[in-house]
Amino acid sequence: MQAIELKKGMIFNQDGKLIEVLKSNHHKPGKGNTVMQMDLRDVISGAVVHKTMRPSEKVDLVNVSLKKAQYLYDDDTNFIFMDTDTYEQYLIPKEHLASEAKFLMPNIEVDLKFTDEGKLIGINLPSTVKMTVKETQPEIKGATAAGGGKPATMDTGLVVTVPDFIKEGEELIIGTENGDYKGRADSREGTV
Repeated sequence: MQAIELKKGMIFNQDGKLIEVLKSNHHKPGKGNTVMQMDLRDVISGAVVHKTMRPSEKVDLVNVSLKKAQYLYDDDTNFIFMDTDTYEQYLIPKEHLASEAKFLMPNIEVDLKFTDEGKLIGINLPSTVKMTVKETQPEIKGATAAGGGKPATMDTGLVVTVPDFIKEGEELIIGTENGDYKGRADSREGTV
């Protein structure tokens, strides 16, 4: 596969290491050739690097199979997941899920990612998650959705910019790709 075809979440083999694409941008500078700017993570060590590749550069894509699982809890060093069909439990070291950790809520459904050899290499989060506002500034009277927003700390420690009318204790829908506010979780209040 060529580098120009790489998308977020894809995994390829480079110098014997499994590399996951975290972000991929097609960049055309004013002069010169088009390049691919990517944020890549070593699946085993968790190290993240920013790399520039030529669009025509070849990579060996790794086949990944997915297995539905539920996030249970974390201990001092691992996140624990359970296969929803077999009830088998899987442990993933915390340092391997540093960017996903802020979205892990108990009982959230994820996809465990396995290589063809059966090696567990990570998770895919759902596109959105429900989270509760743990801390934010008091509601501003007369605030509208069009305002600039204010920071709100969710129950996992994730900080999200939310509209000024959001209060502590409210349940919100948060996008997992960028950690952005999507709306209120309670449909009776209507999504914004």
